[in-house]
Amino acid sequence: MGKVIKIIRPGIVHRLDKETSGALLVAKNQKTFLMLKEQFQNHSIKKVYKAFVYGHVSDPKASLLTGKRGIITAPIGRSPLDIRMWTAGRGAREPVREATTEYVVLNRFTDNSKGGLNQNNKFSYIEAYPKTGRTHQIRVHMRYINHPVVSDPLYRGSNDLALGMKRLALHSHSITFRLPGGELKTIESPLPLDFKKVIKEYLSLK
Repeated sequence: MGKVIKIIRPGIVHRLDKETSGALLVAKNQKTFLMLKEQFQNHSIKKVYKAFVYGHVSDPKASLLTGKRGIITAPIGRSPLDIRMWTAGRGAREPVREATTEYVVLNRFTDNSKGGLNQNNKFSYIEAYPKTGRTHQIRVHMRYINHPVVSDPLYRGSNDLALGMKRLALHSHSITFRLPGGELKTIESPLPLDFKKVIKEYLSLK
């Protein structure tokens, strides 16, 4: 019988979608890798994303359970139309997995350079908190509520590229996890230049 070789895999613990900017966890050794992987699997990792989406997202109804956060609970599976895509709710192909995303609306604004007021020049700046870690989850869930992420190459539908964003307008802002000693640690990734440009031009926020 040949010798069994155990493959050690420290390194990237999770992934960001192509074109998504921001924070990414990388483990330096196998022990830390397995510890972080377990936190992702039991959903104890807390992730915060920033995004620009099409349309004016309505304020969710406040409740004692969620506060002012909106909740999107829709199972995600493969799209029956495109092997690259996923879809939420009815029509998703098996295997379908439960998925939950919470969000808050940070601001709503209009791109007046597009002419008259209509759905094509309304936008929202949101913060999203994925409670599960499904592929393309935030993108699929925002499309599910008819507010896809700006300039999303897969899920924006008939919407044009907008706000000068030449890539997916999604940023991994922070990740909170537990260190081997038990301490909670939060890492933050500053907003990239393209996000800052949109904020300066349309929101006048610091």
